[in-house]
Amino acid sequence: MPESSFARVLLKLSGNSLTGDNEFGISPPVLQAVATEVHKAWTTGVQIGIVIGGSNIWNGATYEATGMDRSTADYAGMLATIMNAIALQDALEKLGTEVRTQSAIAMPIVTEPYIRRRAIRHMEKGRVVIFAGGTGNPYMSTDTAAALRGLETGANALLMAKNNIDGLYDADPNVQPNAKKFDHLTHHDALNLRLQAIDSTALSLCMDNEMTIAIFNLFVDGNLTRVLNGENVGTLITA
Repeated sequence: MPESSFARVLLKLSGNSLTGDNEFGISPPVLQAVATEVHKAWTTGVQIGIVIGGSNIWNGATYEATGMDRSTADYAGMLATIMNAIALQDALEKLGTEVRTQSAIAMPIVTEPYIRRRAIRHMEKGRVVIFAGGTGNPYMSTDTAAALRGLETGANALLMAKNNIDGLYDADPNVQPNAKKFDHLTHHDALNLRLQAIDSTALSLCMDNEMTIAIFNLFVDGNLTRVLNGENVGTLITA
């Protein structure tokens, strides 16, 4: 396999990307497909951290709309990300990938606690590190958690994998067929456009620290590896 253009990356996966044709939960074939793409990328030698959402199991915004306290709804969502992380860890290990899962919410029976230096050491030893539990704080999206963990661990880029969307558009292309796709944007331009596909807090963090963001469709065979090799796939956001 060719070497990656990046030494270390943080991959953000949405919880909804795991549902497949189901309304909620985890689709085993989709989980296998995600694990296969990550495993291929891992074999290039790139150091990989992963943050995964939990909306396929628990959507905090839905419950907040019914009157649930925002913090309570968010904490429940963090637990959902841990379930997804454990499932992904298992799928990766079955392919021979070395994996460690760390959680921002202490759950020592099933995960390590999040410790920055330990996470970096795992990556240096060639292990994929899955960061579960979001940031451990309510009012923070898993996009923000991905940007934060990427910066904390010294990642060269934040890779945002999407499901059936091949980049960043000025509107939802699944709703508006004439939506315009952006091949390249600056962080500042992306913030000014107020696009819904990426959390503004995460975008601001990346802008302030000049972290490159790549947004692409994970479910095209080999796309993740192409992004790592520097190919023009999806949308690139840079300083």
